[in-house]
Amino acid sequence: MPSLGRLHLITDTRPGRDPLAVLRAALPVARAELVVQVRVEDDASDREAYELAGQVLGLCRPYGATCLVNDRLHVALAVDAAGGHVGAEDLPVAAARRVLGAGAVLGATAREPGSAAAAVAAGASYLGVGPCHATTTKSGLPDPIGPAGLRAVAGAVEVPVIAIGGVTAASVPALRAAGAYGVAVVGALSGSPDPARTTAELIAALTC
Repeated sequence: MPSLGRLHLITDTRPGRDPLAVLRAALPVARAELVVQVRVEDDASDREAYELAGQVLGLCRPYGATCLVNDRLHVALAVDAAGGHVGAEDLPVAAARRVLGAGAVLGATAREPGSAAAAVAAGASYLGVGPCHATTTKSGLPDPIGPAGLRAVAGAVEVPVIAIGGVTAASVPALRAAGAYGVAVVGALSGSPDPARTTAELIAALTC
């Protein structure tokens, strides 16, 4: 499995957002510390997901950044991404591992120690844990678990834990202290007036 970057950028494909412009700003700053999770809206076609993932992969490659595809593992295979990420409503982790193969990066979503340990036992390479703080990026999410909830999950597993949900550069130190290996962001970058500067602030907080 490739070494895992600490800053995960999840593509924001909501109307009015430009995920490729954000990525072009972030890549020269974060370089190999960036992991891009290609996520599209539920009503997007597989063709749209495939085309976006191919563009993201092409942008990532010169910088050594990792490209994953969320949910749609067949798209990850089709573009030869490094792997994928599955949520609670997607394929079970064990099935996703069989689809992607032993050498792929496979992320799974968890929010409590029991499900986290089960996901790792089933083949997850890393865990996306949260929401850690309130967020408006995605609807229907459970209540935030905070740094204490993150700490409980991180203490139960030995794979990298990526904190997600309302993450900003200011919140990174507390999340790192709670055991986060890295963080995943959507709105913090897609809504920033200066994504390159915000990326630099996040990377500084993650690596200090």
